[in-house]
Amino acid sequence: MGLQPLEFSDCYLDSPWFRERVRAHEAELERTNKFIKELLKDGKNLIAATKNLSAAQRKFAHSLRDFKFEFIGDAETDDERYIGRYKVTINGYIFVMPSCNIIKLFFCICITDASLHEFSNFLKNLEEQREILALSVTETLIKPLERFRKEQLGAVKEEKKKFDKETEKNYSLLEKHLSLSAKKKELQLQEADNQVEQNRKHFYELSLEYVCKLQEIQERKKFECVEPVLSFFQGLFTFYHQGYELAKDFNHYKMALQINIQNTRNRFEGTRSEVEELMNKIRRNPQEHKRANHLTMEGYLYVQEKRPAPFGSSWVKHYCTYRKETKKFTMIPFEHRSGGKVGDEELFVLMYCTKRNTDTIDRRFCFDLEASDRPGVPVTMQAFSEEDRKLWMEALDGKEAVSDIFLIPAVFFSERCNCNDVLKLFNFFPHVGAQLDKIGFTVIKKCISAVETRGINDQGLYRVVGVSSKVQRLLSLLMDAKTCNEVDLENSADWEVKTITSAMKQYLRSLPEPLMTYELHGEFIIPAKSGSPESRVNAVHFLVHKLPEKNREMLEILMKHLANVSKHSKRNLMTVANLGVVFGPTLMRPQEETVAAIMDLKFQNIVVEILIENHEKIFKTLPDATFPEPISMSVSPPNAPPRQSRRQGQRIKRPLAVYNLCLELDDADSHSSPREDTPTGSMDSLSSQSPTPAFSSSPPGLLDGNHLIMDSGDLAGWTTNLPGQGRPSMVSWMNTPSANPAATNPAPSTFFFPTPATGSDRAGESIAHRKARAVYPCEAEHSSELSFQIGAIFEDVRFSREPGWLEGTLNGKRGLIPQNYVQFL
Repeated sequence: MGLQPLEFSDCYLDSPWFRERVRAHEAELERTNKFIKELLKDGKNLIAATKNLSAAQRKFAHSLRDFKFEFIGDAETDDERYIGRYKVTINGYIFVMPSCNIIKLFFCICITDASLHEFSNFLKNLEEQREILALSVTETLIKPLERFRKEQLGAVKEEKKKFDKETEKNYSLLEKHLSLSAKKKELQLQEADNQVEQNRKHFYELSLEYVCKLQEIQERKKFECVEPVLSFFQGLFTFYHQGYELAKDFNHYKMALQINIQNTRNRFEGTRSEVEELMNKIRRNPQEHKRANHLTMEGYLYVQEKRPAPFGSSWVKHYCTYRKETKKFTMIPFEHRSGGKVGDEELFVLMYCTKRNTDTIDRRFCFDLEASDRPGVPVTMQAFSEEDRKLWMEALDGKEAVSDIFLIPAVFFSERCNCNDVLKLFNFFPHVGAQLDKIGFTVIKKCISAVETRGINDQGLYRVVGVSSKVQRLLSLLMDAKTCNEVDLENSADWEVKTITSAMKQYLRSLPEPLMTYELHGEFIIPAKSGSPESRVNAVHFLVHKLPEKNREMLEILMKHLANVSKHSKRNLMTVANLGVVFGPTLMRPQEETVAAIMDLKFQNIVVEILIENHEKIFKTLPDATFPEPISMSVSPPNAPPRQSRRQGQRIKRPLAVYNLCLELDDADSHSSPREDTPTGSMDSLSSQSPTPAFSSSPPGLLDGNHLIMDSGDLAGWTTNLPGQGRPSMVSWMNTPSANPAATNPAPSTFFFPTPATGSDRAGESIAHRKARAVYPCEAEHSSELSFQIGAIFEDVRFSREPGWLEGTLNGKRGLIPQNYVQFL
């Protein structure tokens, strides 16, 4: 799991967990700063120390290889993966969802950077060359990294100082303010209240800007750190005549990386504007953007802690949460100024809540709680303001009634609904005329016909926007049944092609919900984050046929048209990737607007690319009838088990793939502790790597005639999947606990092929006349092994003496087969 997104709405709660996430981002930037310093030092050594160039190159290569980019969210695009991910070691659980072949992962992941790792390998190969020229890397490497470190990382450090200073000031002033006597003059109290409120607003403003800056730098470093290194390596080719052939071999990777960097930069520019827009929305009305939560109320309260005489009492700040359904109230002591250490949680069941009047206590905004297990012992708490106290009283069913004016804020706190829910309550949704009706289909077909007739070769088609007033006028004419047929788009010079394309996009955005629906949005995103290209297509194919008929029909019309547009990309420059960028946010959008949702925009583009490239298969054919049966989503197959007969020190792995992370044995020599032969997988965001044995309709733990069934465990999810109960939905499968047997991380539910007996007990064991089908391709690495492709059928399959291997016959040749590469028939 990478760094968690910093939600702007959390700036207003300033919870302990929010502070933990902020510190994680700060620590990552500090690591980046140290890495850049080290890289710069190594680069200067390359320039100054020609005699020690070989040693300096090794150190420089080592620095490149060992650095790891963290990413925000739970997934990366293929471009980011190509830039920043290479080798993966994973411990975790995997679980396959049969309905669309998606793999859900819970994991512990260790990653080595892909692009920097490639550069490191290049240096190692170049080190073999004895004739080395002096390198000039000041302009291409040193200055850009120095500039990034000083301007960007330095700016974050300054922002951090301001943020820490403002935190100290805010809570000091708040504590001082809350200790004011209620007997002060009303004018003095009002002035103090205004001062605290003004200071709090300033603190929230600074907090929002700091969070935005942190996330911006986390994204920016992906290209601003790698791009100078790429330029440095590109310069090497000029100085090394003997490295010419090596440079040619490296050229394909270099070009792909440039595209990946540019794509990542473009996505960064796109998401930055979205993030800033969301930040401004939350700044204007933070209450409307409270994130969904099972808690009725949460926030900071000061709790009175009584001490033995003569010490009186003290007020300690706690982060408190309350859930009305269970009446459970929790208190966690947390002090921002003491390093942010989270104290021990205290939980009790609430009995009742009573307001404290100022004539009974010398503090304002106080109320008493009484726990069911401590009757007669009230706990006095102090809110930050009168409004805050009323919200707590409302949530806690306090004895004093709350005025109607506070009911709406209470909804935000107690139900955690977003602004859309509130608008629905009061019917404030604006009327939108766009519908998937006869007129809607006519509008789209007329626009498509005009574009293909007049502007299929126009540069920047769909990317160049039309004049807003003209677009609105055209759209109003097209959506009016009386004037729709009178509008001639194919021959009229009144309507520019960019006006037509903009009107078409505007229509799609104006639909009551996106064309690919809110309900399936998350399910469409999942295959874009994981799986091989083929399995992604299969998953999207399956999901498209879950769309309502009209949505699917409209989507088919659009995809056929966009595929035609992409065929003319040499003229119009609109490749499939560019069309995905344009139509991703148009056809898909989440129901709730958060930073995490904005980070998923890049995966929406991938889904649209899949639809365009495979529209014939997706819309003209039904999903495979056997699709619900689990099929692994990996491009690269799992690791073959270690062979006892191989000499020690030999590293064993299976072919890698650029689409996803590579699962392999440790980079160290194989005399290190061996790994268990268990399926492993990467995160949701990346392609799964695990073999998935076929599931039978029988409950887990049984062995039927056709399948080797996994070891049973706590498999509650399987109870809904017995014969006669229908196919499980994607959501229900994804919510089922995953499993992956790992030596260091035992799971409550483990799925794996049953391990046959070892040693002499296994020597005579066999399954006579059994057949098996290959579910992964395999290239033999030893003369005793068989090479095969997916779908190959093996005869007379038996367990081998080699742990984790089978013996079988293919095309008359007998040899060893990795057990986790096949499925018994």
